[in-house]
Amino acid sequence: MKSSSQNWPNNYVRSVSYSQKTILSYAGDLPNICSLVGLLCSMLAMYFAIIGQFQGAMIGMIWAVFFDWSDGILARRMKGRTKDQGLYGAQLDSLIDIISFGICPAIVLLSYGHFSPWFIPGAFVIVATGVIRLSYFNVFGLVDKSTYMGFPLDNNIIILVFMFIFSGLFSHTAFSILIYILLMLLAVLNVAPIKTPKFAGRWYYALIAYSVTTSVILVWQWSLT
Repeated sequence: MKSSSQNWPNNYVRSVSYSQKTILSYAGDLPNICSLVGLLCSMLAMYFAIIGQFQGAMIGMIWAVFFDWSDGILARRMKGRTKDQGLYGAQLDSLIDIISFGICPAIVLLSYGHFSPWFIPGAFVIVATGVIRLSYFNVFGLVDKSTYMGFPLDNNIIILVFMFIFSGLFSHTAFSILIYILLMLLAVLNVAPIKTPKFAGRWYYALIAYSVTTSVILVWQWSLT
């Protein structure tokens, strides 16, 4: 007798055959559009990091966090959203998370280290722990309604952006070592067996204020370079 896992291709084909919607139609609802805007912010952040404009990279990264928080709020408040749209959105959000909060900070680290081979292990750790954490979350979810297992990946970005505001106080070499150590410590916390609170409610408005404030500071710093 075959297990359900052995039958998954046939089950998948049957489920798709009953769907009347196109692939892009699922990407067109408001929460998923919000997720894709966050992806755009991350793409811009990676572009600016590669060309060495790190203030621009940090602005893109913090707004990626904002849109990541916003898509979930929109999804919960949106009336008439189907179960399929919700399932699609969950997958889309998870895939974007690994780009925004895994690959993007890894590229920032590599670029700030002038793509030195010494920074490759650190970049790998960032992406690997991100994938491990998101895989765990996709299977097990929250510990309870307001608690994560491990330190959330988006919080890494909030801390990293704050650190970059003070990058001018250090030499380039010293700050590259500092963010290397910081990102490795955060990577350990991301997969550590510790419980951390899920920021919601009023924290969303705090994030808006933080995103606007840090963006203004970073734009001002950028204008001085």
